[in-house]
Amino acid sequence: MTATAAEKNVAEKTGARTPEAAGVITGARERIDALDDRIIGLIQERMAVSAVIQEARIASGGRRVNLSREMEVLGHYSEALGKPGTSLAMTMLELCRGRI
Repeated sequence: MTATAAEKNVAEKTGARTPEAAGVITGARERIDALDDRIIGLIQERMAVSAVIQEARIASGGRRVNLSREMEVLGHYSEALGKPGTSLAMTMLELCRGRI
């Protein structure tokens, strides 16, 4: 039995060797895309909340960044995700610090 052109195209896009595997991969990738959209939305929400905190801190005469709090966040991510969690947290904190 030969595969149709459509089946070959899906297999090439997914790297799968069978139409069944291609279907599983396609469905899982759709879920990942939806999760990524949610993660991006949550990070954007976190950025907005962080901006509120920074504005309040600066208005009260404090510094824009609280290093002890950032260390807490880094520890939390590291405990949950290991060393890559630290890198992820560093990127997120950089995003949330706002413009200098």
